[in-house]
Formats: sequence, C-alpha cells, structure tokens
Amino acid sequence: MLNTVYIDAIRKREKTLSLLKGPIFEQIIKKARENWVEYIPKKEQVITAGIDSSFNSTKFQGMELWVVTAVSIKSNGDILVDLHDQGLGFPTFDLSSIASKMEVEACKLSVDKADLVLMDGSLYSQFMTRQAALASSIMKVISKKDNVIFISKTSNTKMQFENIGSRAGDILYYNHATRKSGFSKIISDKKYGKNKIISSVFARLSESMPLIKLEFLGGGYSESDIKSILNKLYKNSVSGYPYALKLAHNKCKISNHDLVKLVSLYGLKSETGSREVLN
Repeated sequence: MLNTVYIDAIRKREKTLSLLKGPIFEQIIKKARENWVEYIPKKEQVITAGIDSSFNSTKFQGMELWVVTAVSIKSNGDILVDLHDQGLGFPTFDLSSIASKMEVEACKLSVDKADLVLMDGSLYSQFMTRQAALASSIMKVISKKDNVIFISKTSNTKMQFENIGSRAGDILYYNHATRKSGFSKIISDKKYGKNKIISSVFARLSESMPLIKLEFLGGGYSESDIKSILNKLYKNSVSGYPYALKLAHNKCKISNHDLVKLVSLYGLKSETGSREVLN
C-alpha cells in the first residue's frame, strides 16, 4: 500500500507544492521580511521558571489507569512546583482539562518566585478549548505581575498574511523570509474581547535557530518591550529555546514505559486485546 502512496506523491509533487508556493508566495515573503525586526539579544540575568504538563493512560478490562503531572522548574533545575494525580477507573474530567488546571495552579504558585514564568503552549487554547472558569483563573494569575509568557515551537495562526492570500501558517513565511535573530511585527488579537487581548510575535533568539512564538495577555506592547523580553530569554536558552521549558517537559513527561512500571507496581496485568494481535 505504501509503495503506491509514494508513487502517487511523486507524481503529484509539483501540483501539491504549487498550492503552497503559488504566484503570491514571493509577495508574502517580501512582506514577512518587511515585518521582521533584526535584533541580537543581550544576556540579562533573571530567574526563569518553565511550566509544562503531561498525561497518559492505559486500559484494562473495563478500567483505565491514568496519570497526570505538571511541574514548574527553574533554569538551574530547582523545582518550584510538582503536581500529580492518578487513578484506576475513569476520571471525572478529561485528562487534558486536569492537566490544564494543574498548569494554572503551578503558574499561580510560581509568579512570585520568578522574574519570568514560561508556559508551554498557546494562550489561545486557554480561551478556545478550556472551561470558562479555567480561562478566568489563568487570566487572574497572569494579570498579577504581568510576567507570564506562553511559548510554543509550532503555530497554525494565519493572521498576518491572510489578507494577501496566504495558505500556510504565518510561521512558515517567516521561516522562509529570514534566518536572522529578532522578532516579527507585534500583532494584537481582540476577538475575545477587550479583557482577553492576545498579543504575539514570532521570535528567533539566535541566527539560524528555530522560530518560537511568544504570546502575552493584553495589548500595548512596544518593540522595546519585546527586546527586553528576548534579553531575558536569551541568557538561559539552548539552541534557541528556553532551557527551563525543556527541563519542564523532560521532568513531567509520562511515557508508556512509565505506565508499564505503574502497572507492575499495582500488580495489574495488561488487557488482552487487538493491540497484541497487531504486534
């Protein structure tokens, strides 16, 4: 089956790519270059905390063993907050909601202990897919000291070039437009209301490093504000990505191997099912 898929992909390659790199592609790239502010960050000593969460589960006969974790950790490896929950059965809420609630709690317990608190992911997800009460909680936490930033390595937003016919996400065009360090034009999205304005930029901390997206609650950010934030991020970043977030991801991740250990600890036996047949 895969051989025929590959052959078909080769045959359709040019047509498929033309959907992306159409006649206006170079026009968008030109605009992206115009929007880019070249800037070489300067190292600034600050205390940075990274927050991330993870969840995983495995099914048994009519039951489910599930685990959710969240952690806040400083760039030097000191753990500020370590939260977790687990159970056998079925949780009252879906695991992603439990993880989000833990992230908000970890953030709440971290804002007074760090100069910058970095949340893995997008602020948009808090307003689009989470419960209203949870969105209200994160807004309250963020507003306390205005030191919380949402950071993601990928983005699907199409806000900056949609008016000139972009097909892909904004991040693709900036990746093609420049490899220099700096940041993109500041965008303020007001679609959720004046109290839920999301300001964002794409940024690159070092030349030829991957882009990251920074999102903040509220409007009125200036280029000087973004430069100051990049200075604070640059000191404790590795390969263009904040080290605290990398530590948080590694610390809270729940792998399938971890679940196997828990199954053994509880003295449970794996469910016999179709997966074994396929393997």
